[in-house]
Amino acid sequence: MEKGHKLYAAYGFFINQKEMADRCPTALLAGASEIKDHRLVYRGENAEALATVEEHKGGSVPILLWEITPADEAALDNFHCLFYRKEQIKVKLDGRTVNATVYIMDADDQPLAQPSAYYYTTIFNGYTDAGFDEKIIRQSLSDSIEPEEFAAGGTL
Repeated sequence: MEKGHKLYAAYGFFINQKEMADRCPTALLAGASEIKDHRLVYRGENAEALATVEEHKGGSVPILLWEITPADEAALDNFHCLFYRKEQIKVKLDGRTVNATVYIMDADDQPLAQPSAYYYTTIFNGYTDAGFDEKIIRQSLSDSIEPEEFAAGGTL
């Protein structure tokens, strides 16, 4: 990896390679990995909910790792600035442990909710294009229903 470059762990919108290429044209796909003991959910207002990862023992969220430049990182910071914080995580890449930057939603006041069809389809296509298990992305919708909503007869 070139000096000044970082690894970015994408699990949501930027797991879609076309969207990543549009936003960060100099980013290079470095490989695939996972965030262990987490699950993918959506938080926010219904039809506008955004993806995030949350701790969930035994869970796993597939990710694509991108080698990004400082300019790519600035573009990602700008995209994520309203709802996400930036963290460093350790993940496996080609059998070795590496550090990667990940954006995780500041979700304290954001309820579980459903994303727009466009947003979900963009992520779904990214998962399937990467060869990830569709069950995980499908499960993310079920995991994004507030328990009281489900008990009241809420549907997907």
